[in-house]
Amino acid sequence: MADAGVSPAAGGAPRRAARPSGAGVRFDAAEPVTVVLVRHGSTTMTLSRGYSGSSVPGPPLNDEGRVQAAAAAVLVDRVGRDLWGDIPYPSELVASPMVRTQQTAAVVGAKLGLEVRTVPEFKEADFGAWEGLTAEEIEERWPGTLRPWHLEATVRPPGGESITDVGVRIRGALGALLAGGVDRTVVVVSHAVSIRAALGIAMGAQPSSWSQLRVAPASLSIVRLFEDGRSEVAVAGAPSEGWAARA
Repeated sequence: MADAGVSPAAGGAPRRAARPSGAGVRFDAAEPVTVVLVRHGSTTMTLSRGYSGSSVPGPPLNDEGRVQAAAAAVLVDRVGRDLWGDIPYPSELVASPMVRTQQTAAVVGAKLGLEVRTVPEFKEADFGAWEGLTAEEIEERWPGTLRPWHLEATVRPPGGESITDVGVRIRGALGALLAGGVDRTVVVVSHAVSIRAALGIAMGAQPSSWSQLRVAPASLSIVRLFEDGRSEVAVAGAPSEGWAARA
């Protein structure tokens, strides 16, 4: 793919490509706000498959997670350059308040030359009494509740949030980004459930279907939000592995 420009940090303004074939259908020249969603890198809880939510600061990145964060930063730095050239190069970086997202965002920010702004609404689901437990442990203590939490989306863990609850605050957070102006790109470092919610909202999908989206650690997703309420999902869950070697 031909280079669509260079990063502002490199001293030049990226050249914007035309909207590509296969992009979301528009009948005007309206520009959106583009939201690049990055999941944090791996932690010990990722490896143990425990439910690591937002009721506690949470674990830091492990060694693998730090490598993944660096790879994600390389991939994000290519947005608006030689990848997705119709999208503006990122000009803003926000992250949830969890330790793992703040650490991932710091690596991305160093690559992009951007400061990190914390937005609590992009935090992970609050798992309440399920915090830190594996699926097997949750099923043992609260039989028959974990599956409907994922598939019905209205079930709440004791003291926690449903997937629908997460969607309400993510919708508000995306609306705030749109209200901040279009024709710009904001990078959001967040979590699996929250990123699924953002993708599901952009697609107009029911919360009960959001768990079907794969959002791996350090993966990248892109949604584009227009002022008329339409939206486009440009990327869903692209893995960042290998990009550092290709850059």
